[in-house]
Amino acid sequence: MTDKNKKEGKNWYIERLWRKPLGWWMVGIPVGGLLAFLAGIIFWGGFNTVLEATNSIEFCAHACHEMDTVYQEYQTSIHYKNASGVRAICSDCHVPKQWVPKIVAKTKATINELPKKVLGTIDTPEKFKAKRLELAEHVWAKMKATDSRECRNCHDFATMDLDKQDKSAAKKHSPIRQAEKHETCIDCHKGIAHKLPDDYQGD
Repeated sequence: MTDKNKKEGKNWYIERLWRKPLGWWMVGIPVGGLLAFLAGIIFWGGFNTVLEATNSIEFCAHACHEMDTVYQEYQTSIHYKNASGVRAICSDCHVPKQWVPKIVAKTKATINELPKKVLGTIDTPEKFKAKRLELAEHVWAKMKATDSRECRNCHDFATMDLDKQDKSAAKKHSPIRQAEKHETCIDCHKGIAHKLPDDYQGD
């Protein structure tokens, strides 16, 4: 076989080797990519829909009868009804806005709360009352650890007009805003949306 025939044979083999597989790959890659992209959108949309549904007041207050007591208290609070018409719902205070802390909080809540729901740990007013202080202290500690992050989503020291606050509030807020005191919202504002536990002794 001449060098020319060898070269032509080699070229024919390479073309045969690449043409069909490459043709299929050239079609498969964009189609597969498009399908993966669409699947990602559907998954992400579904995931976020479920996530937001579990942040709704309907889910918090009505899908979980253990929350009946605290929901009734919340309805009498300034967070539910006020002169400005701005309402803070359960997730505004109990679920972080930032993505990573939100997912961490949701994961912890699922791990910690779902077994208690199944076991009926606080499924009666009497059981809830008995554990109320423990539950409240857990929430307060979490808020303290995050420097009252969820409170600060709405209440920002930088934009507070202390001149329009009563003297007592302005006196307490001023040194905190000036970083002269290292207190956070929950240090002073326990019992705002829900009443304090009967056995709470104060700090």
